[in-house]
Amino acid sequence: MKEKKINTLLFDFDGTLLDTNELIIQTFLAVLDQHYPGRFNREDALHFIGPSLEQTFTAIDPSRVEELTTEYRQLNRIMHDELVAEYDGVAETLHHLKAQGLKLAIVSTKRSETIRHGLSLMGVTGVFDVIVGLDHVTNPKPHPEPLYLALTQLGSSPDEALMIGDNSHDIEGGKNAGVRTAGVAWAAKGEDYLAKFNPDFMLQHISDLLDLTKEAVK
Repeated sequence: MKEKKINTLLFDFDGTLLDTNELIIQTFLAVLDQHYPGRFNREDALHFIGPSLEQTFTAIDPSRVEELTTEYRQLNRIMHDELVAEYDGVAETLHHLKAQGLKLAIVSTKRSETIRHGLSLMGVTGVFDVIVGLDHVTNPKPHPEPLYLALTQLGSSPDEALMIGDNSHDIEGGKNAGVRTAGVAWAAKGEDYLAKFNPDFMLQHISDLLDLTKEAVK
C-alpha cells in the first residue's frame, strides 16, 4: 500500500527551529552550580536538552524539582534573547511551507508562552496553525499525547504527518504516535546520535523539507 503524502509537519522547537542550545546549557550549569558545585559540566548539560525540566530535575534531585524549575525559568528568561539564534534558512523555509499549503504545528516540551516569544524573535509568528507546549499536556514527549493533540487540532491523521526534531524524544514520540519522523543533522548531540533512533528521514538543512513535501498538497 502506497504511503499517504505528507501534508502535516509537527516541529520540535528548541534545537530544531531556534538554536537555544547555548542558552539551555548555560542556564542549567548556572542553576546547578549554585546547588551542586562542580558536579555537572557541559557534557552533562547536553543530555538535559530535549526532556522537560520536570523530567530532568526529577532525575537529578526529586526533592527539589519545583525549586530548581522556578530558578531555571527565571534565569532562562533573563538570558534568552542574548543567547538564542535562528538556524540557517528556518524562517524563509517555514514561510515557503506555509505558502505551499501545509499544516504546521509546534510540539515542544517548552511552555507555550516561551515558544511564542521565540517565534516572534524569528519573525514567524503567524506561520503555525497550532502550538502544543508543556502547559497543554499531562504527558510530554516521548509520550504520544502532545502529538495526538496537535493532530486533532489540525484535523490531520498520523499517516499524513511528519514529526521533525533534534532529540530522541522527538523520534520516539513520533513513532509512538504512528507518524513518520525526521531527525535534523544540526542537532547538538549530532547526526550519528539521532540516527540510532531510526528516523524515516535525516534533514541536512531545513530546506530539505521543501523537496520532501513538494507534492504533498495538490
